[in-house]
Amino acid sequence: MTSRANLITREGRVALEKELDHLWRIERRETTQAVTEAAAHGDRSENAEYKEGKRRLREIDRRIRFLRKRLEVLQVVEYSPQQDGKVFFGAWVELENENGDIHQYRLVGADEFDPKKNAISINSPMARALIGKEVDDEVSVETPEGKKLWYINQIQYSAFLKE
Repeated sequence: MTSRANLITREGRVALEKELDHLWRIERRETTQAVTEAAAHGDRSENAEYKEGKRRLREIDRRIRFLRKRLEVLQVVEYSPQQDGKVFFGAWVELENENGDIHQYRLVGADEFDPKKNAISINSPMARALIGKEVDDEVSVETPEGKKLWYINQIQYSAFLKE
């Protein structure tokens, strides 16, 4: 059994693979070249370009190691027609609060959580409250400000079309 922490959407996995490829083939190569050129300028102890390049190279290598290890354990969760009508991993959910404010979220793995894209982690209180629910269900979510009520207006397994 895979833990929720190791789940990812197909799009999320592709994005991590692209990041890894870009870091390895482009960023690391360019940074290594810059460090080599900076080292040729002489005294490395006083060379800010050299020090910054080495620091950036360590960051890149650390991220590459992390991504390689992470990609080994991540399990892609594919859409299944049996999910229709209920909220599960990968779903886009349109919610309405008691004030009539409408929000749309996608339930994704921790590695692809992104508030700017309305992608919330499957481990978040909101996502945990939504799992298994259907359209017109009421969802209660504990927040720092207290309990909040939400109503499920719509569930989709492809992105909502922006009107």
